[in-house]
Amino acid sequence: MNLSNWVSLGFLVIAVFLFYTYQSDLPSFSTVINMAAQQEDSSSSSSSSIYDFTVKDIKGSDVSLSEYKGKVLLIVNVASKCGLTQSNYKELNVLYQKYKDQGLEILAFPCNQFAGQEPGSNEQIQETVCTIFKAEFPVFDKVDVNGKNTAPLYKFLKAEKGGFLGDGIKWNFTKFLVNKQGKVVERYSPTTSPLKIEKDITNLLESS
Repeated sequence: MNLSNWVSLGFLVIAVFLFYTYQSDLPSFSTVINMAAQQEDSSSSSSSSIYDFTVKDIKGSDVSLSEYKGKVLLIVNVASKCGLTQSNYKELNVLYQKYKDQGLEILAFPCNQFAGQEPGSNEQIQETVCTIFKAEFPVFDKVDVNGKNTAPLYKFLKAEKGGFLGDGIKWNFTKFLVNKQGKVVERYSPTTSPLKIEKDITNLLESS
């Protein structure tokens, strides 16, 4: 082997040595992906039920969802100026009046992310919900249900029950049904009327 070949071989050995030396300090591609997945929605992925969350009511006071242990919950993102508003509030009221004494709670979360159909302040929303729609179930602080400012509760709900063509909330009045153990058992589209899920609600109310 002539001198030029020895020199080439030497450079190759050095290059291989440096490659493996510095490569060991770098995470693999799969490691990077796993780290990103673990970091994303870490607050929701570490939660086992909705009882791990604290939300704010319409007046800004903290409410621990653990207060609803043992109840069946229907969680809905609501809006006051949507084409679905009248029918949904009407039917939600029917369900609440019929089953609240049997352990049903409806938790309404105003959201203005869909065509700006919930533009009012919390005070205005509360007045509208109570005086126009006659709702007696709890209404909470206005939240984001999609995007970088998504409320932690909604990150959890979407992670537990994905939707059609992705996990994102598609429109006002998407509904999540939660059992007595705080587990999300079903998700319903905005166009699913509340009375159409009455049977699912009664099945959970009758379960232990």
